Amino acid sequence: MTDRYASFVRSGAGRTLVKRLGLPDPPRLRRHTPGDPLAPGPVLLGAATGGRLAEPVGRFLAAAGVELRDPGAADPATDGQRYAALVFDATGITDSTDLRQLYDFFHPHARSVLPSGRVVVLGTPPTECGSPREATAQRALEGLTRSIGKEFGRGVTAQLVYVTKAPDAGSWTSLEATLRFLLSGRSAYVSGQVVRVGAGTAEPPADWDRPLDGQVVLVTGAARGIGAALARVLARDGARVVALDVPAAGDELATVANEIGGTAVQLDLTATDAPARLAEHLAGRHGRVDVVVHNAGITRDKTLGRMDADRWDSVVDVNLSSQERINDVLLERELIPAGGRIVSVSSIAGIAGNRGQTNYATSKAGVVGLVESLAPALRERQISVNAVAPGFIETRLTARIPLVLREAGRRMNSMSQGGLPVDVAETIGWLAWPASGAVSGNVVRVCGQSLLGA
Repeated sequence: MTDRYASFVRSGAGRTLVKRLGLPDPPRLRRHTPGDPLAPGPVLLGAATGGRLAEPVGRFLAAAGVELRDPGAADPATDGQRYAALVFDATGITDSTDLRQLYDFFHPHARSVLPSGRVVVLGTPPTECGSPREATAQRALEGLTRSIGKEFGRGVTAQLVYVTKAPDAGSWTSLEATLRFLLSGRSAYVSGQVVRVGAGTAEPPADWDRPLDGQVVLVTGAARGIGAALARVLARDGARVVALDVPAAGDELATVANEIGGTAVQLDLTATDAPARLAEHLAGRHGRVDVVVHNAGITRDKTLGRMDADRWDSVVDVNLSSQERINDVLLERELIPAGGRIVSVSSIAGIAGNRGQTNYATSKAGVVGLVESLAPALRERQISVNAVAPGFIETRLTARIPLVLREAGRRMNSMSQGGLPVDVAETIGWLAWPASGAVSGNVVRVCGQSLLGA
């Protein structure tokens, strides 16, 4: 679907009108292309006094070919240097008075970030802090990163990554995977998010350009839209994709599966025997499934007072209950091995609510609950569980939204534009990587930092 407004404002006449009237100015976003460098310019790496992460992060980035700069040697008033990213280790901040160090790092360089640049702040989970003062100061980091995401503009994103105080080998691998995602073009439409890296099992790939090599990945709802983009991105990253959708979408499903060299499974997930049939297919064909991506979903919109019971039941069944039934069977039959991943698609509607979508919002909030409850339960089995919550994504479904509401959905975020299906797919891809095993229990919004929700 074409965003005609964004095309217009990039023209000469459009640029003039945007500046004169103060209209939304959608930037061109840097998205991932295989072979791209991790950062298209130098990265400024700083740390608060006593920070514990700057040194290992510096090693990760240098090994990835990133040109690192020291803030002590950078003088924006004289050198004119522009940065692809600003990365700051805030783990040394243990009191509110230490927060001044954030200002001292970011203030001189706020205008030095390249378009589509990245800002990443590293912190300690407040629940792991040694004192109330330290927990208070670390929680304050969320306000900083979310505000930077709204201030810097030009496609610049800002994220906060909380890293456990007791990291193991898996933690370091997952921190590197998370930085590779957040600094790259893969995270173009992700901003203002908080990611938590805990302890866990994670395996670095032999090739970071193919981080899913050899993995068997199930994608439900794969025939079109976000699901089709998912299948393509995961296959590009090396996965053997099992693409699933309802029989009515069989032709489109076959096209996607043939394009990526995957296999197609036609199955109605609401059927009583669907979980067992799916488990038998995966066991017989692959012997396991390393990653389960619950993407299948439907909408049946009506205000609650006008909604019939069938609309309520069908949406909750497809969007939430079918995920629970499939997880139960696959886990019971031990088809998801240690190191496995479950990634569910929620929605910003499940976080903020949406008029006329009580059924949909209920189901998508339930997906958040599924992640929060399953993550600790599956930790001993070394299986991670996460969700993504898309905002306004340009698909055939959003193309049917009335014009005024569609334009509001596009502009009411820090990017002033809708996201693309590939933006959701790249985020799910990162959570599916074997290297991301210590990232679990997270709900990551892919919404361009929408003004709605938390």
